[in-house]
Amino acid sequence: MGQPLGGNSLTHKLSDPVKLAPKAIPKRRNPPIPNASGLELIFSFNSSLIRHREAPLLESREKFLSHMMAQGTSVRRLRSIGTMLLHIIRLMDLKEARPVELSEVKEGAVKWAHDIEFRTKNGHAKTGRHFTYIAIKWLRFSAMYVTKIIRVEPDDSYAEQFVHFIQTVRGMGTLTVRAHRLRVRAFLKWNTECGRPLAALTLIDVDGYILLKLESGHKPAYVRSICHSLVLFFQFGEIRKWTQPRIAEGISRPRIPRVDSAPKGPEWADVRRLLDHDFGSNPAALRASAITALGSIYALRSSEVVNLKLGDFDWRNEIITIRRSKNARVQQFPIQLEVGNKVIRYLKEARPKCKHRNLFVSLNPPYREVDSTTLWVIVANRLKLLGISSKNYGVHALRHACATHLLHQGTSLKDIADFLGHSNLRSVSIYAKHDMEALRRIAAIDLKGIL
Repeated sequence: MGQPLGGNSLTHKLSDPVKLAPKAIPKRRNPPIPNASGLELIFSFNSSLIRHREAPLLESREKFLSHMMAQGTSVRRLRSIGTMLLHIIRLMDLKEARPVELSEVKEGAVKWAHDIEFRTKNGHAKTGRHFTYIAIKWLRFSAMYVTKIIRVEPDDSYAEQFVHFIQTVRGMGTLTVRAHRLRVRAFLKWNTECGRPLAALTLIDVDGYILLKLESGHKPAYVRSICHSLVLFFQFGEIRKWTQPRIAEGISRPRIPRVDSAPKGPEWADVRRLLDHDFGSNPAALRASAITALGSIYALRSSEVVNLKLGDFDWRNEIITIRRSKNARVQQFPIQLEVGNKVIRYLKEARPKCKHRNLFVSLNPPYREVDSTTLWVIVANRLKLLGISSKNYGVHALRHACATHLLHQGTSLKDIADFLGHSNLRSVSIYAKHDMEALRRIAAIDLKGIL
């Protein structure tokens, strides 16, 4: 697993992780104007400044461009956006601030797509899709964009009330709530397409939906998660008198073997190969190297990696603070040498200077925190690139591999549970149940002091 840091071996490398090397500033055609702000920082020619200042909605456009600049958008990109805003105003006849609907934006995009002569003459190769994207982003920022909420009533109302219940009353996490919302909304959409009111639903109808999912090729484990969401929904629906009683009790879930012979993560030798492989020195590779090291050595969940902050690394005392996502437990570990070196290199050479305090952020402006989906893609792509086979991919596969490796080393179940941040020993079986020989060996070790 590697050795923790000793003494102050890392302290001299990074005394303050927040003070990062700034990005290179794009070259300007003319020197910047002292104390300039707004358009003067973007457009360097007087003719361009005059054209942009004389166009309608100057204040709105200037605030929007300043907002994009604060997010880290390059000057070159801001020039392109600012010029596109002039075309949006021209083609949509926006002379003053007013409500704008999506249909009007689409009409403007069609005009832009057909204005081939103007675009060719002026060197614009942007499509109607780009026109729509910039227009909606600016109009929404300026509070001019009007969205017509299309709801499938009352199903959408049912879903949102259910989500509010599990989020506020049951206290479920953001990712769990999101998963339940998607599954319930998909079921309600299917039921609406069948032309059946929710109050008329029977257990036979629900079983038919579950069977349909199995027959369409979904894995039993995924269908079981759908059943779990439907059980929660129908329990809530029965309380609110939306559905017939006792449906939740009768929902049958697909059988999942209690002991799965196939490991859910890669072999530790393959994880070691992933950690040792040199994917390059570009920012994306350095960020991926830090992510895989944290996920493998500390067996973190993807949400725990996402939520890591710059302040969670105490470089002087060489301690990392982990906030567990499921039970809000806070744990501290020594900064392992390999992990520390990779995180430091990412901070010094790859992480952009931005206002976000999360450890991992996007590499291109506008900067934002990475999400769990991005982490899955980063890890999965590198596992597949090395030809490493695994039942699951992503950060959680590394977590499972770490737990299995600890089991093979003879670590007790209690120590593994504590290391993974679990509150009980039963949860450890999720990661290690496939290796029954190792479990028997650990059980024999644990019983020696008792018998």
